[in-house]
This record gives sequence, C-alpha cells and structure tokens, in this order.
Amino acid sequence: MSIARGLRLPTTRGDWRLMGRTVRLVLTLPVYAAVAVVAAVVSLTVFVVSLNVPLVLDLVIGGSLPLASRLRVLAELYPFIGTSFNPAQGTLLLVVAVLTGVDIGLVAYHFREHGLDLQQGGAGVAGVVLGTLGAGCAACGSAVLLGLLSLLGVSTSLLFLPLDGLEFALLALVVLTLSIYWLAEGMRGGEINGCPVDI
Repeated sequence: MSIARGLRLPTTRGDWRLMGRTVRLVLTLPVYAAVAVVAAVVSLTVFVVSLNVPLVLDLVIGGSLPLASRLRVLAELYPFIGTSFNPAQGTLLLVVAVLTGVDIGLVAYHFREHGLDLQQGGAGVAGVVLGTLGAGCAACGSAVLLGLLSLLGVSTSLLFLPLDGLEFALLALVVLTLSIYWLAEGMRGGEINGCPVDI
C-alpha cells in the first residue's frame, strides 16, 4: 500500500463530526480540559513572547519598572489587548493556540488511556511540534524560514510573501487540524468517558 493511499484526510461530514465528538468527549474529562486550557495559554504566551524577546528581556524581566507596569507591558503583547496584531492576525493566533491546546489534550488522553508510545502516537506529537513552530512566529516566520532556507541557496524573495508571514500560521492551522483528525481516527471504535467514539 502506498503512503498516499494510507493517509486519510477529513473530507466528509462524518470525519468532521468524528473530530468534534472525540474532542468533546475528551474535554469533558476535567483533567484533560485543564491540560488543554493550560497548553493553549502557554502556547499563546510562547507565540507572543517569541515575537518580542528583546522587549520581554529588557522591560519585563530585567527592567526597573514596578511589577504592575511589567505585567501591563506583558499583557499588551497579547492579541486584542495590545496593538501588536491586527484582527486577522490576532484571530488566527488565538485559533492556533486553542487548536494546540486541544491537540495536546487529545495527545495526553491518547497516551495515558491507551498506553501508546511515541512511535505509535507520532502524528499527534508531530502536529503539536509543527503547529507550535508554524504559529510561534506568524509575524516573523518568513525571516526565520529565510534564514533556514538560505543555507540551501533560496533567495530573499521569500520575504515578499503575500500574507506577511501569516502563511506559517495557516500552515500550523492545517497541521493541527490534521493531527486532531488522525488522533480522533485512532480512537474510533473505543470509548471515552463511557461513550463510544464512532460516527
């Protein structure tokens, strides 16, 4: 069997319903809901801090400002609180952070409840890693990718991406969605919290 034939994509309404049902069933368990929320907040924090490392180091961590001012500077880095992101960027960043949290919650559930190892649950882990890397630098992703690809001789034309680096967050969105689908597909036929996972 070829790799393309073995690779399933969510193309039908039933696939999307399976994803939604699996996510809902896993996140009704308080421990995995907490894991998902914490992972989403941490990933959003990593995203916004990674875009402003010098500011965070100079003002928030090493500055002489009072604590309240440091926290205000940090809060201003987040979408819809500060002015660092336009509405489209902020929405996309929040969606990717939420999907990262959901993916990590599903991965944690799958590993703990089904006793999987890293080799068997690699799609979920890969989705989280690639999603985090792609979204973590939505605004400067083109510059980071240019640095990596320049080693292979790719020119600076990569800096002129039509969406100013949002392509990487969109790619993260696709990778995370696929990861969630593959995790849900892997749980098909089982039970979560006493409910069958099958559509």
